[in-house]
Amino acid sequence: MSEVKLENIVSLAKRRGFIYQGSEVYGGLSGTWDYGPLGVTLKRNIMNLWWKMFVDTRDDMYGVDAAILMNQKVWQASGHVDTFTDPLVECGNCKGRFRADKLDDPNKCPTCGKTGTFGEAKQFNMMFKTHVGPVQDDAAVSYLRPETAQGIFTNFKNVVDSFYPDLPFGIAQQGKAFRNEISPRDFVFRAREFEQMEIEYFIAPENWEEEFNKWVVACKEWFKALGLPEDKVHELEVPAEDRAHYSKRTIDFEFDYPIGREELMGLAYRTDFDLGNIQRVSGKSMEYTVKGTNTRFVPHVIEPSFGVERALMAVLCSAYREDEQGGERRVYLALPEHLAPVKYCVSPLLKNKPELVAKAREVYESLKAKHGNVMWDDNGNIGKRYRRQDEIGTPHCVVIDFQTLEDGTVTVRDRDTTEQKRVSIGSM
Repeated sequence: MSEVKLENIVSLAKRRGFIYQGSEVYGGLSGTWDYGPLGVTLKRNIMNLWWKMFVDTRDDMYGVDAAILMNQKVWQASGHVDTFTDPLVECGNCKGRFRADKLDDPNKCPTCGKTGTFGEAKQFNMMFKTHVGPVQDDAAVSYLRPETAQGIFTNFKNVVDSFYPDLPFGIAQQGKAFRNEISPRDFVFRAREFEQMEIEYFIAPENWEEEFNKWVVACKEWFKALGLPEDKVHELEVPAEDRAHYSKRTIDFEFDYPIGREELMGLAYRTDFDLGNIQRVSGKSMEYTVKGTNTRFVPHVIEPSFGVERALMAVLCSAYREDEQGGERRVYLALPEHLAPVKYCVSPLLKNKPELVAKAREVYESLKAKHGNVMWDDNGNIGKRYRRQDEIGTPHCVVIDFQTLEDGTVTVRDRDTTEQKRVSIGSM
């Protein structure tokens, strides 16, 4: 694998319709990104794979889709109103604002280069504040959720009352989250609007270590399914002084991005912190009654928290390749086939031969009905078509030629090896 630079990924993503700058036509909006036709498909493929692995194929998991706007008491009870903050400093010279803990040189402004211009750091709450309804008073205050987890916790009792699942069981959710980052940066890695895939796995407290270790294994299986190289994924056992106040144990899984080794996802044992807070503030019992007994307790929670954009960025970086074919530089994405936004590209050898075009359309429609994500391309010569498809990660290019008309076989070219073989149309 060639060394991957962030600018390589950003350039390819824009050029080939994966990811665009948000509001670009009006000069953009910092920390926001729009997903193009290929990007939204890749993103959905990742999210669908996650749902299949962690929800559909398990009998201990329940899905929810909670509202983005929630009662302000949710965020008061969870501690977000008081503690969801980052240290903010402002340059006295250029008025630039930065996260104090992320400055390479805490005495030098990265924008204007002046030294000694920063004032004292202030705590900045990262939640987007808004008002619900026509009256903008304190009672109408709400927030764009900074995480999807609280929508799971607030529905714990609903799921138990509706389904009465055996412990342990999990509740899963995918959805948008919003954080007013002081310094969004590094492409989609740290943005103000993003998507999460989170699970709260409810357990008896005496079993937490066994269940935690099971989730470590499950997370590693997920990385494998994404096609991430094992040597680029690392486990960081977060020390007590660096853990969130609610966590008794946290592992950060980190990935070697082009920007350095950074967090890919987190796995935390949150004890009964969240359900306990809800019970205290709402006055409603969050206890679970073990079936057939009088044993009642507030379950503890293990939380695997996955960021969609960080997974997508890791997938793109892992798949990016450069090599030489026919004396020319080639860029391609060696995406796992189950994640590739386009599974097949179908082309007639010559677009000015009606009989080839007609047969190619027939093959295209057949493959599209079967596989869904199939592209038609008759622009330029075959070599250029191959290069375009390589760059977007299409595993197979199918070419209809005159032999197809005779024996019903087509030429299929493999993206990674560039080898070509003839196969029958019905075998694809």
